[in-house]
Amino acid sequence: MRTRIPRPYDTGDRSADKLINDLIKLSVCPATEELLREILTTSFKLGRESGDRGDLKLVNNALKELRYSFKIFSPYRDFKKVIIFGSARSKIKSGEYRMAEEFSRRLSSKGYMVVTGGGPGVMEAGNKGALQGKDFALNIRLPFEQKPNPYVDEKDRLINFKYFFTRKLVFVKETDATALFPGGFGTLDEGFEMITLMQTGKARPRPIVLMEPKGSDYWSSWMRFVKIQLIKNGFIKDEDLNLVHIAGSVDAAVKYIERFYRVYHSIRYVSGSAILRLNREVSGRTLRSINREFKDILTGGIIRPCPPADKEVQGEEFLDLPRLGMNFNMRDYGRLCQMIHVINSD
Repeated sequence: MRTRIPRPYDTGDRSADKLINDLIKLSVCPATEELLREILTTSFKLGRESGDRGDLKLVNNALKELRYSFKIFSPYRDFKKVIIFGSARSKIKSGEYRMAEEFSRRLSSKGYMVVTGGGPGVMEAGNKGALQGKDFALNIRLPFEQKPNPYVDEKDRLINFKYFFTRKLVFVKETDATALFPGGFGTLDEGFEMITLMQTGKARPRPIVLMEPKGSDYWSSWMRFVKIQLIKNGFIKDEDLNLVHIAGSVDAAVKYIERFYRVYHSIRYVSGSAILRLNREVSGRTLRSINREFKDILTGGIIRPCPPADKEVQGEEFLDLPRLGMNFNMRDYGRLCQMIHVINSD
């Protein structure tokens, strides 16, 4: 059988391809040259194929917003970050405002950086509580002009977005934990999207904490709805509840987030396998336990210590960390989070 050679991704115009190649030579990072070539090729094709100014404006604005966001976050990639979602309408004396302020203060004092939507209410509380130089604000430009709150001190870490989808992408890509406070449609939208990304494997496992102030039953009521309407009707599995955790106090929330990264560090999917990077090796007892308890999420084999994958070596990704490898079914992410909790109990 003849091996099919993939066609190179080019413009189909020799003179244009030569100009793109000449531009690529000015790139300072040889490792990304091929990706940059594809971006420029796509831009050329858009210009040649589309006469719709609205289409091109959308792509142009989205690309510029993402480029600027990556530039802002790039120097802080080694710091863990938590995103705070909640109502823009919460008053300064409300339980969720006070809880968000204290939560932000506590977590930033432990080395985390805080990311908010930059607006008033719970977002303001998050920026207000964060230690100096420990926060970001991702503001959205709205018709009624949501202005950045007065506690966004570091203007070089304030990003204004035109589009919700680019803003939400950056929220997820650049953070390691999610805290959801009571809020309206926007908060629920952000929360459900975060859970959906986790449930489908489009986002790496992370702690998602539902922050419930004293005297509130906001998330408890939400959880009852989820159990009665979603689980009972078979729309989600019981195990999917492992993706979230209700915290009734700042102490409980901070402990939950810190515990999530106690042993577990990060994950990498390579050629149908999942590789869990760990802060330290797990005991033989725990290894035997997770092999017994979680064999249902494997397509074969066992969970075993393993070296870094070739792609990890090429990217120099945390090569000093111990690892566990497994043939994960790429489906039961609620169970995967449950397994991470067991590993963290080692």
